[in-house]
Amino acid sequence: MNLVKKISRIAGGLLLLILILVFALIFQEQHSLSYLKIAEQADWQQRDYLIKNVHVVPMTADTVLADQMVHLQDGLIVEIASQIELSEIPVIDGKGGYLMPGLTDMHVHVWDSQELGLYLANGVTTVRNLWGQPMHLRMKESIRKGELLGPDFYTSGPKLTGPDYPGDDNLQLLSVDQAREKVASYKARGYDFIKTYNGLTPELFEAILEECRIQDIDIAAHPSSALPYAAHLREEIVSVEHSEDIVQQALNYQLDTAGLARVVADYASFPSSAHCPTLVVYYNIYRLLTEEQILEAPDLDFMNPLIRMVDSEAQYQRWTTAEKNDSLLAHKILAQHRFHLLAVRKLQEAGVNLVAGTDAGIGITPAGVSMHQELAFYREAGLSPYEALQTATVNPAKTHDFLTNTGTVEVGKKANLVLVQSNPVEDPDTMREPEGVWVGGRYISREQLEAFTGHARERNNLLPSALRYAEYLLRER
Repeated sequence: MNLVKKISRIAGGLLLLILILVFALIFQEQHSLSYLKIAEQADWQQRDYLIKNVHVVPMTADTVLADQMVHLQDGLIVEIASQIELSEIPVIDGKGGYLMPGLTDMHVHVWDSQELGLYLANGVTTVRNLWGQPMHLRMKESIRKGELLGPDFYTSGPKLTGPDYPGDDNLQLLSVDQAREKVASYKARGYDFIKTYNGLTPELFEAILEECRIQDIDIAAHPSSALPYAAHLREEIVSVEHSEDIVQQALNYQLDTAGLARVVADYASFPSSAHCPTLVVYYNIYRLLTEEQILEAPDLDFMNPLIRMVDSEAQYQRWTTAEKNDSLLAHKILAQHRFHLLAVRKLQEAGVNLVAGTDAGIGITPAGVSMHQELAFYREAGLSPYEALQTATVNPAKTHDFLTNTGTVEVGKKANLVLVQSNPVEDPDTMREPEGVWVGGRYISREQLEAFTGHARERNNLLPSALRYAEYLLRER
């Protein structure tokens, strides 16, 4: 008995030490985020500014309003004019730069708060998170309440899949009743929209759509191979994700231009559905196969440490192993990527609403910087620089109701703005290094944006990230 008590005491002591260590690590991570906490930065309490000496890129048309002043009040744009007389308000001198709307990334996977700073440092002032977990509800609330600085943050619930599509990252639905219950539950808990995923059967899919109509909540659809591709073009579905699934599902892995024309016609006949290409994440498969020491690339320092250790490595092993059985694999991946460019051009020509998304946060696709790579692919596909910029500004504003007040520089719109050195329509690369960013009217200087990038490179939060993911598995599975 004494031995049993002694073992119990030792086990209890070890458990206590583990709990102390866990709480210490969480506290350390929270302390390291002080640079994003609004209460600790007096300047971020300010949301009223007069911006002078700027050329405005309004994105309401392909034009520039020269030599303007812009008045921000309570986080909104209240006046744009060549001369505005105000006193007792902070003035930001744009020094002849260009003021444009902040960018929206419509498909991301956020793993920690440091990534919020990375998005802002790259001029991304709104993100749509496509794999909701409990941590995202807390993150969203902290941003909404003005406690944590970050882009406007919206999140789906957990990914909804069918009974034959396993994976710890998926919520497998086994019945129509369960499908309805999950949709209602996610709406009640504060998730902003539903994400449908691969493996959903027609019965489950229809149940989700019907319950979403009842709950008045939108859907973003990763196409399910158990359904015809065109079945995802529905009123409840605001966007269909991934150009790669046009090839892999609609065209059965064939680079079929006639088949593509039918897909484009389906989209054009259902104008309420947007398409989110996520070209950069697929192209990164090609990089995994062709770039030496890709896992040591500098951009991967911006990946969450847990994702870099687990998912980045797993993706590398998956594709390099596959290449051993197919020496032409890299060539095939590149050919499919080029077909994605064709698909984007054809969709644009047909008037389909294209919305920029990167799938950042998985594989080797880091937050923030990937947006500029994504937009570069749209230009390579044949979109003009202005059309490419529309996909990350005005086009997302046409999807969800919660995005309608963003995407342009107009009176009454939210003050989510980016100041760059040159005209982004003529010099898209200027967006890679903003001179300043406003999110909800809060001004972030170039110096602060650079600090955000440095903090993200230096973060060491592998264990806290693992604990948050464990929370998701325990809460949602």
